[in-house]
Amino acid sequence: MFHKRMIKLKMTNRQQGSALVIAIFIIVVMTLLGASLVKMTSSNAETIVYEVLGTRAYQAAQTGAQRKMSEVFPLSGSGSCSVNSNYNDFAAVSGLENCQALDVDCVIDATIDEGTVDEVTYYTITSIGQCSVAGVVTSRMIEIKARSL
Repeated sequence: MFHKRMIKLKMTNRQQGSALVIAIFIIVVMTLLGASLVKMTSSNAETIVYEVLGTRAYQAAQTGAQRKMSEVFPLSGSGSCSVNSNYNDFAAVSGLENCQALDVDCVIDATIDEGTVDEVTYYTITSIGQCSVAGVVTSRMIEIKARSL
């Protein structure tokens, strides 16, 4: 009986530090999982910022191109196709505060006389929209093909 008791005491003496090892292992694994989740969340947030800035840059380019279209085709009937107009004043436009339309160009591609009273002129209007917030710069380019009526 005494011999069985000694063997049992020796077995429990060998197992005394195992809970500490398991606890350290769990802490390390949980720390690694937490760090990876933080990195994934940060990466997702950065991706969303780039998407939002890209959309805003696209809208700034679209606005610059539409302004140029209103110069080329005004309501009064006669417009001009000037080159390289800068429309940088989006500070008052909600959503485009840090955006600009750069290098808004108009090029006359061709003028065709179709034998009618008026000739048809084809235009290419390009606009580059750029947004920058906290050192992140995103730009988008848009090109519009148009013709006179």
